[in-house]
Amino acid sequence: MVELQHQQKQIERAPRARGFYVRMKLLPTTKNGGRLVPQLEKKNFFYRYCKWVLWLSLSLYFFSSFLISNHNEEQNKPPTSLSTTHFSTFAARALIESATINNATKQGTLFDGLKVYVYDLPPKYNTDWLKNERCSSHLFASEVAIHRALLTSDALTVDPYEADFFFVPVYVSCNFSTVNGFPAIGHARNLIASAIDLVRAEYPFWERTHGADHVFVAAHDFGSCFHTMEDVAISDGVPGFLKNSIVLQTFGVTHHHPCQEVENVVIPPYVSPEKVRATLESFPITGRRDIFAFFRGKMEVHPKNVSGRFYSKRVRTELWRKYNGDRRFYLQRQRFAGYQSEIARSKFCLCPLGWAPWSPRLVESVALGCVPVIIADGIRLPFDNVVPWAEISVNVAEKDVGKLAEILEHVAATNLTSIQKKLRDPRVRGALLFNDRVHEGDATWNVLSALATKLARSHRRARVSSQ
Repeated sequence: MVELQHQQKQIERAPRARGFYVRMKLLPTTKNGGRLVPQLEKKNFFYRYCKWVLWLSLSLYFFSSFLISNHNEEQNKPPTSLSTTHFSTFAARALIESATINNATKQGTLFDGLKVYVYDLPPKYNTDWLKNERCSSHLFASEVAIHRALLTSDALTVDPYEADFFFVPVYVSCNFSTVNGFPAIGHARNLIASAIDLVRAEYPFWERTHGADHVFVAAHDFGSCFHTMEDVAISDGVPGFLKNSIVLQTFGVTHHHPCQEVENVVIPPYVSPEKVRATLESFPITGRRDIFAFFRGKMEVHPKNVSGRFYSKRVRTELWRKYNGDRRFYLQRQRFAGYQSEIARSKFCLCPLGWAPWSPRLVESVALGCVPVIIADGIRLPFDNVVPWAEISVNVAEKDVGKLAEILEHVAATNLTSIQKKLRDPRVRGALLFNDRVHEGDATWNVLSALATKLARSHRRARVSSQ
């Protein structure tokens, strides 16, 4: 009879080492199943020889198998895929995933060892929306890009007990209207509330801090207020279930506003890095810029009064009326798929507010080396601790739009060359772009850097410091 005993060493914290040993005993028997007498065992040299050969062979076999399987698991483990995202209970996940936690790496070292756990939610909260290709490419797609990048980031942990922050991947900006094609976000509050209910039911981590170490993305007009019209957004405010969490949002102003009454990080809108690279291949950053001032977008000649508000506070209307006939300004109201080529040919790119103060033109201008002319009073710009906005842009007050030509002529005659030189720095141009995988200094990198300044909200850090 062969008896095999396996023992698995368990280590309380990751990374965990796994091992086993084999112990066996062969009991000689008679034909009838009875045990041989001890004297016969001792005299049976051939039996003892075979026993040790068999023991040695089996031991080498199991030990080699263990080494090979462990090596393959570590070297060939595929990255987590969004397309296979599914939800499972914490108990099952912990048993499987805790053995595959990575050691501290470069990103972790730079961000004070920051670790992020990404919840594995059912597809209805995220990947189901990717059936529409626009979901991962439109200006609100940072919610998708951040999710993807975190799943392959060195800051990712598969052990939730090791995490400083918990990322909740809910895509709320991909419900495109069948009427005008714009994202409709009326479902956003209910979808996020449902995700939180699920997290609270299946995991213990929300309740520990009431969501203070949980991170969400709100990449649309008025961020965590989840409405496209400011008056309604202000009236509704930030939903109660989010007020204790961290929100990564494109909306930000320097004055008090109900839609930033939550711990928040201002992030850039999404612009495809692949499209930017393709444009720069045809129009190099140091190429000829034959357009003095450029803007393509919505400019209403007769703006409509919507709930007592006018689109762009009439700034874009004033631009059209004042400069449409000015040969220094290239203003276009129609859509054009290749408009990035126009940005790459321009010296100044106008970035006026729309319904909200931010615009994807900010990112496109910087990435393509055109000086952004920001016309949005009180705007908070993304990653202002990394991007030297004051040195690479021109700020014009909304009330001074009528003086815009003179302001830009003055800049062109004085320090335009200096601004353009700073814009050519690839670190500046790359800081606002989201890549599928985290690149040093890119937008997701800067998100992680911002989260590292909020480690006081980490339950794990608080627990360790109290010990």
